[in-house]
Amino acid sequence: MFRENLAFGKLGEGKIASWLRGRGNYILPVYETEEEYKGPRLYAPTREIISPDLLIFSNDGVRWIEAKHKTVFSWHRKTGRWTTGIDRRHYKEYLSLAEEFPWQIWLLFLHESDEPDERDKEYCPEICPTGLYGGDILVLNENINHEHDNWGKSGMVYWAIESLKELATLQEVNDATCKYKEPA
Repeated sequence: MFRENLAFGKLGEGKIASWLRGRGNYILPVYETEEEYKGPRLYAPTREIISPDLLIFSNDGVRWIEAKHKTVFSWHRKTGRWTTGIDRRHYKEYLSLAEEFPWQIWLLFLHESDEPDERDKEYCPEICPTGLYGGDILVLNENINHEHDNWGKSGMVYWAIESLKELATLQEVNDATCKYKEPA
């Protein structure tokens, strides 16, 4: 299961990188280095920091991107909203980087299916939003929808779709992926 999830994540990361590239950005992917299946790291003088997936450069400056690939948004019953999220431990690491350095860190979420998850179907609208959504982590920090302590290893942090910027349609992301596909 881990290998399948990793492959799914890498696929989405590539699609997001292609979309960013199509918007005039230079992309520096940050990959696993020493240990297999250990995510990207930034080696600081006094500590090892979990790193976002991509460092991008453009005329607008330098920015970190954490690229998340999701099948669908989740329906949060208490607030009646579509939500998406990330692992709390990683989120806290990215937040510390954003507070320590001048570069923005953006969380980007690519959602591909318009069919809601089976667990949500009886509570949510029939069609789930798709596309690329995101925002600056410091802005998103002020707009957390909810957190779960018992999901994942360290818990999860979630945002409502209304707190995220809609950056691209799924078709726009897929078109960029076809245009900037690396040669085999």
